Amino acid sequence: MKNIIYKHIRLLSTLSIILIITSMTSCNNDDDNASGTGPVITEIRNYAASPNDTLVDKIVPGQWIVITGKNLKSATKITFNGISADFNAGLFSNTYAAVQVPAVIPFPSIPANKLNTIQYTTSVGTTTFAFSIVAGPPALVSISNENPVEGDLVTLSGSNLFLINEINFGGKIITDYTAAVDGKSISFVMPNVTTSAPLNIITASGTVTTTFNVNDVTTKSLCNFDNVNTFSWGCATSNSNADFPGNHGYFAVLDHGTLGPNNGTWWEWGRSINVNSGQWVPAQDLADPVADYAVKFEINVPGEWNGTTIQITRNYDFYAKYEPWKANDKIVSYTTKGKWVTVTIPLSDFKKDGAQASSLTELLGASGSGEFHIQAVSGSKATVTGLRAAVDNIRVVKIK
Repeated sequence: MKNIIYKHIRLLSTLSIILIITSMTSCNNDDDNASGTGPVITEIRNYAASPNDTLVDKIVPGQWIVITGKNLKSATKITFNGISADFNAGLFSNTYAAVQVPAVIPFPSIPANKLNTIQYTTSVGTTTFAFSIVAGPPALVSISNENPVEGDLVTLSGSNLFLINEINFGGKIITDYTAAVDGKSISFVMPNVTTSAPLNIITASGTVTTTFNVNDVTTKSLCNFDNVNTFSWGCATSNSNADFPGNHGYFAVLDHGTLGPNNGTWWEWGRSINVNSGQWVPAQDLADPVADYAVKFEINVPGEWNGTTIQITRNYDFYAKYEPWKANDKIVSYTTKGKWVTVTIPLSDFKKDGAQASSLTELLGASGSGEFHIQAVSGSKATVTGLRAAVDNIRVVKIK
C-alpha cells in the first residue's frame, strides 16, 4: 500500500489521491492515531513516481516533497525555516504528507534557531525536524533598464536574489545596492560605467549571467539613432534631455493623438519607426530555436498611454504586439513616469495569420536580416489616450 503512493503521487489527480489515502486508511488500522501521540518525522523523500521517489538530503523553496513518519494526518500547520506552507491535510495519511515548500523563504531575515528546520503541528502536538533547507539557484527575469545612464535607478527582478557575493553590471562591480528580503529584486543607482559586458550575479547558491551585454548600445544593434543609424522615416528624432532625460544621444519620438477604432494608418507622421534592413540573427545561428532570441529596445513614456498598440514587424509579414496597458486581463493606463525602461519581446511572439514561425529561417529568411518597423495602430475600440513615447537602441539579442 505504501508503494502505491510512492509510484503514483505525482501523476494522480486530487480525487485519485483522496481515494488512495481513504483506501490505505481502511485497510491499515495502524494508520489511525489511536494513541493520541504527537507527530513524528522520520525522513524526506522526493515527490515523484518510483523509482525517482528517492530520499533527499536537502530541499529548496518551491520544491514538492513527501514527509514520512507517524501521526501526520491531522496536520494544522507545517513550517519550513519558520515560514508556513499551504497544504490540504485532507490528502494526508498518518504516515505520508505531500507538501510544497514555500516558494519564498527570506533567508537573510530568518532567525538562526529557525534555519534548517521543518516544524510539523497536528491537533495533538508539534515536532521539529532538523533538515537542510537551502536557497535555490538565482534566476533573473528582467532588468528595468539595460542601458542606464549614471544616476538612474536600476532594478533587477527574479528569484533567489539574496545572499549576494557579487554583482557585475557591464564590467563594473556594484557595491552599493539594496536586495529585497524575499529575494525577488535588487536595486542600485547606476554609477559611472564606460564598459559593456554581461550582467553577472553571484550568490551563495549559484550564479546567473545574461547571454547579452548590458550598458551596450551598439552590439547587435539595428538602430541606435546615432552611430548605428539606419533609421529611414516615420517620426521625428530628438536628442533633448529636457524632453526625455537619461537619453543616449538621439532617439525616435512617437507622437499622436487619440485614434478611432480600427485605425491602421500607421504611415501617418509620428506613428511609425521604419528602419532599413539589418542583421537580426547571424545566418550561422538560424538553426537555433526561435525563442532563444528577442527584440529589445528602450522606451520612455512620460504621460499616460492607453489603447494604442505598438505593432512590430519585419518586412511587413510576421507581427508582434506591445501593449503594456493590458495588465492581468485589465486595461490600465501605462506610464514609465519619464524613465527609460527596457522592452523585451521574444521572437516566438511574432505571428503571421495567428501562427508562430516554426523556425528562424521562416521568420527571418535565409539571410537572417530584414527591415524593422514599429507601427502605432488601434484595435476594435478607440484609444483612451494618445501616445507620446521615445524609443531608442533597437536590437535583436540572444536571451537563452
